[in-house]
Amino acid sequence: MRASEAAAEPRGLKRRLGLFDAVVIGLGSMIGAGVFVALAPAAGAAGSGLLPGLAVAAVVAYCNATSSARLAARYPRSGGTYVYGRERLGDFWGYLAGWAFVVGKTASCAAMALTVGSYVWPDHAHAVAVAAVVALTAVNYTGVQKSAWLTRVIVALVLAVLAAVVVSCLTSGAADAARLDIGTDATPGGVLQAAGLLFFAFAGYARIATLGEEVRDPARTIPRAIPLALAITLVCYAAVAVAVLAVLGPDRLAHATAPLADAVRAAGAPGLVPVVRVGAAVAALGSLLALILGVSRTTLAMARDRHLPHALAAVHPRFRVPHRAELAVGAAVAVLAATVDLRGAIGFSSFGVLAYYAIANAAAWTLTRDEGRPARPIPILGLAGCLALAFALPAASVLTGAAVLAAGAAGYGVRAAVTRAAGR
Repeated sequence: MRASEAAAEPRGLKRRLGLFDAVVIGLGSMIGAGVFVALAPAAGAAGSGLLPGLAVAAVVAYCNATSSARLAARYPRSGGTYVYGRERLGDFWGYLAGWAFVVGKTASCAAMALTVGSYVWPDHAHAVAVAAVVALTAVNYTGVQKSAWLTRVIVALVLAVLAAVVVSCLTSGAADAARLDIGTDATPGGVLQAAGLLFFAFAGYARIATLGEEVRDPARTIPRAIPLALAITLVCYAAVAVAVLAVLGPDRLAHATAPLADAVRAAGAPGLVPVVRVGAAVAALGSLLALILGVSRTTLAMARDRHLPHALAAVHPRFRVPHRAELAVGAAVAVLAATVDLRGAIGFSSFGVLAYYAIANAAAWTLTRDEGRPARPIPILGLAGCLALAFALPAASVLTGAAVLAAGAAGYGVRAAVTRAAGR
């Protein structure tokens, strides 16, 4: 299906989500485990430049959100930038976006699993992470999915926990405004690196765009829901970052393994520590469940198009789920959760997701005025911002991410060559 057919009504999924539901889904994807872990590595990169880094990440996220919203309104089908890149830029770019999404979000799954471990049982974080992956893969395998009411419960719980953290920190005697001496020890490179790491916590707004086939009046609902969810998330993250910095300062925050739990303890509210740990674990489990679900479905779509092994396109005859794709994703995530550290997973995930959104911005730039294109500077700034943040990440994340993307591109080239040869 090409652009001329884009307006056709997709079949197979029911349009039942309104603006409120779409915003809640976006919040459930963004206000999750990322805020419980991303502040520490960002503080390590930028020091007192953490808050400027958060602002930079938010600007790039806004551009990405706007580009994604306009594309989703034009192509209201499941698949996100895998669809947009293919329709606007060509098959290769659609494939590369899908590949970046799969590898980046697989690393996100590992980061979420490790977040569960770091807050539940820090001394055995990897073992807890693997157990969480196995359990949630089994849940997805049997076709049990996180429902809308459960998403609302998780969002409400996480917001309540974050509100308790902010209040306890800012009203404690340990809070010190001097620790918010913004940017005095930061470098431009450190701020960009912090922004790239913090982008990990914003990336969930794409979940709204990938629900294009299930949203009522997507041309109006999606462009409104994405910026609204992003704005609420930014306000929440900024409040948490200010509160935690005021209590711990950038140095202690940079070395914290469970930053929000450490902050409430330092604020003189040790009774809140178990609450924060439970909130982080619930948020991470909710995000992990949704991520495994999303990655396995993108894997299914790419396998159907034979961009990944076609065997992964199989659907279980009883449970009606892409069981081979789910098992493959679960196995890959379990291996990562057992072997990588949390900060490494965050960096690699950010690289893949930033590559994914770079393609989304390039696709949005090709929209015409009649197709609802965003203001020209938005996709240009989004594309430049994604590339800048991606290559400002820690060197190990950049090298590994670039190598994995190159391997994916090489696989596409080999497949194309084999297809051409077979057609002669």
